[in-house]
Amino acid sequence: MISRIDLRGDALPEGGALRDLLPRAEFDVEAALEKVRPICEAVHHRGTAALIDYAEKFDGVKLKQVRVPAAAIADALEQLDHEVKAALQESIRRARIVHRAQRRSEHTTQVVAGGSVTEKWVPVERVGLYAPGGRSVYPSSVIMNAVPAQEAGVESIALASPPQKEFGGLPHPTILAACALLGVDEVYAVGGAQAVAMFAYGTEECAPANMVTGPGNIWVAAAKRYFTGRIGIDAEAGPTEIAILADGSADPVHVAADLISQAEHDPMAAAVLVTDSTELADAVEKELEPQIAATKHIEDRIVPALSGKQSAIVLVDGVAEGLRVVNAYGAEHLEIQTADASAVAARVRNAGAIFVGPWAPVSLGDYCAGSNHVLPTGGCACHSSGLSVQSFLRGIHIVDYTRDALAEVTHHVVTLAEAEDLPAHGAAMKARFEWKVPKA
Repeated sequence: MISRIDLRGDALPEGGALRDLLPRAEFDVEAALEKVRPICEAVHHRGTAALIDYAEKFDGVKLKQVRVPAAAIADALEQLDHEVKAALQESIRRARIVHRAQRRSEHTTQVVAGGSVTEKWVPVERVGLYAPGGRSVYPSSVIMNAVPAQEAGVESIALASPPQKEFGGLPHPTILAACALLGVDEVYAVGGAQAVAMFAYGTEECAPANMVTGPGNIWVAAAKRYFTGRIGIDAEAGPTEIAILADGSADPVHVAADLISQAEHDPMAAAVLVTDSTELADAVEKELEPQIAATKHIEDRIVPALSGKQSAIVLVDGVAEGLRVVNAYGAEHLEIQTADASAVAARVRNAGAIFVGPWAPVSLGDYCAGSNHVLPTGGCACHSSGLSVQSFLRGIHIVDYTRDALAEVTHHVVTLAEAEDLPAHGAAMKARFEWKVPKA
C-alpha cells in the first residue's frame, strides 16, 4: 500500500536535490487562483447577494442572510454533548496557558544618552477566522485560531464556516458551540474563497478585516494568495502531513496508528516514515492492514493518502541521515520515535511542530497539548512558523531623541544620505541646526 524510497548506501545530496527525492503532494495554488478570481470580485461588487448565491451553488442551501443569529450560537452550546463540551473546554484551557505566555512586552533600548528606541507590540484591530466544513468539521481549529487572537488582544474577531444543508444552512453546530465557549459571537455561514473575499472587502453584514487566518482547501489557499497585500494571512495551507523519524526502538503499532491518523484527514494527506530499520518498516507495513480495516474513511481518504505519491517509507543508513532527511522535508508535524528522542529532537531545524517520544502523538497536538495545530505545510516550515500570539501582533518602533542626541549623529546621517544621493534627507537634518560639515 505505501511505497518505499531507499536512500541507503550513497551519500545524501544537499539542499534542493534531497528535497526533490522526497514525497510531496501536488498542490497547484496558481492554477486555482484563476478560478477564485471571479468569485472574489463578485463578492467585491455584489456583497451579501453574491455570498447567498455561492451558498446555493456550492453548498446546496438557500440563505436569507449569512450572519448567524445569536440564538443559533446559544442553542448549539445548549445542545452540545456534555463530553464534547468538557473536551473543548479543556482544549481551550490548555491552549490559553501556552498562548498567554507568548505575549511580548514593550521594551525600550537606550541607544545613546538622550536617544532611545522603544518596540511596542500592537494587535491587529480585526481578524477573520476560517473554520473548514468539508470532509470533516473542526471545532478544534476554531480554538487554535481564536485563542491566540484573543490572547494577543485583538478587539474584533469574526469567524466564517461553510453553511451545512443538514443543519438548515447554519455552520456545523459543534463549530457554533466552540464559538460560544470562546465568546466569539460574530459568525458567518460562508465557506471557501468567498469567505476570504468577505473578510478582505467587507459586505453589508460584515466589516472588512485586517487579517485572515485558518486552514482550508485549495480554494481558500488561492483566495489568500489573491488578497495578500490587501490583508494579512497566516499561510497558504496545503495538504496536511506527518513525518515520523524512527529507529528500531519504535513500536510499530504506534507508528502505524500515527500514519493512519494523519491519512484520515484527506486523500492528499501525506504520511512519511523515515527509518534506518528495515525490521521496523516491515512491521509497520504489516500493522497498517488490520488497523486500517478497523477504522473509518478507508476508501475515500486513508487508502488514497497512504498509497499516493505524497506518502512513503524512506529508508536511511542511520538516525543522523534521517535527521538530514526530515530537515530537508520540513514537515508540518514531525514525530521523533527513537532512542534518546529528546536529544534527537533538539537537532531538528525544520518542522512546524515536533512531538517527542512515544507518548506525544500528533493527535495530542491536534487537540489538547496546548500547542497550536495551525502549522506550515509543503516544506514551508524551513522559513515559517505555526500560528501563535505573534501572528496577530505588529512590532512598532518608537524613536525618541533629544536635540543634543540628534546633533551628535547628524554628520553621520548627512554622510550616508549623500552617499546614497539623497541630499534632501541630509537637508532635513541640517535644517534643525546651524550646521556645517565637520573638517576631517
